[in-house]
Amino acid sequence: MLPHEIITKIPSQFNAGLESGELLFFPSTVHHHTEDGFQYEIRLCPALQKKTPFAEKPVDTTDHLPDPFNPPYNPNLFVGYLRTADSEEEYVILMNKYSVVRDHFLIVTKEFKSQNLPLMPDDLVSAYSLIAAGDRDRQNMFAFYNCGNLSGASQPHKHIQIIRIDDNDGPPVEKLARSVRLETPDKPFSLTSLPYANHVYRLPRRFSSLPTADIEDELAKAFISLLDLAISTIRHAADYPPGKPSYNFILTLEHMYIIPRSEEWYMLPTGDKLSVNSLGFAGMLLVKSDAEMEAVKAEGVGKILRGVGLESVHDLQVAGTALEVDDTDPGTHL
Repeated sequence: MLPHEIITKIPSQFNAGLESGELLFFPSTVHHHTEDGFQYEIRLCPALQKKTPFAEKPVDTTDHLPDPFNPPYNPNLFVGYLRTADSEEEYVILMNKYSVVRDHFLIVTKEFKSQNLPLMPDDLVSAYSLIAAGDRDRQNMFAFYNCGNLSGASQPHKHIQIIRIDDNDGPPVEKLARSVRLETPDKPFSLTSLPYANHVYRLPRRFSSLPTADIEDELAKAFISLLDLAISTIRHAADYPPGKPSYNFILTLEHMYIIPRSEEWYMLPTGDKLSVNSLGFAGMLLVKSDAEMEAVKAEGVGKILRGVGLESVHDLQVAGTALEVDDTDPGTHL
């Protein structure tokens, strides 16, 4: 199926999954919370107190658990196979079985690949093609990828997630990124008003209208430059946990983000463990109760995200003192 065919089918497939009972939808309400001029969204979903479908295992677990992304695919969750123009890779599109937002779907590698692996050019193009198809259908979508044991990843089988949001401005972090004026538009930059390390790349204007080969080249260049900076940030953290680096990835129509991770959970003063994945760094947190929401507000969302992220070394990287990179000099920052 082509990207626009996938996007057209998503709402009806969501409804089919819901009616069959194979897709579980947990109603929620969104509450806005402002810190230091930045407005976060905190989604309250009380139903998760009864069932916590997002409980994670390390993504490199050696347990021989069934792979939910292996065939035969559940017909009530299976959307189709995606192949973009000139792509050598074919992907499986599945509805997210446990959803707190409507029309949440997954781009899954057809053959098993590890969630610890970085995204490849075909992965990036496939995700962007669906975001762009959604935009042409007047749907605001963005993609995210949780890479590594500390990222909030849910399954060891490589998958990118896409959600649709009603806000025409995109997720909260996108509004902030869009406000930055860049002296060097083709270089990474950082949102230094945020209290944690983050690396951002602005895609060219009218990017979605470019030939597929040009889109692939630009996405690959952006991803490599951001990943280099994330690895540089991790190497500056003397107490970083052993093992493969973890990070969160966010892709919108206009920007790409990578945020290095140091912890999967944040321990709230109440004793509750708050799991954070890419959506948290998009400015969208999930809580299970009013008490947990008040605890998050009291602790501070910025403090929580810094607690599971890393300290920014953006100034060192701008000065060219990062050990790993000489050719990814970040541009102007906010």
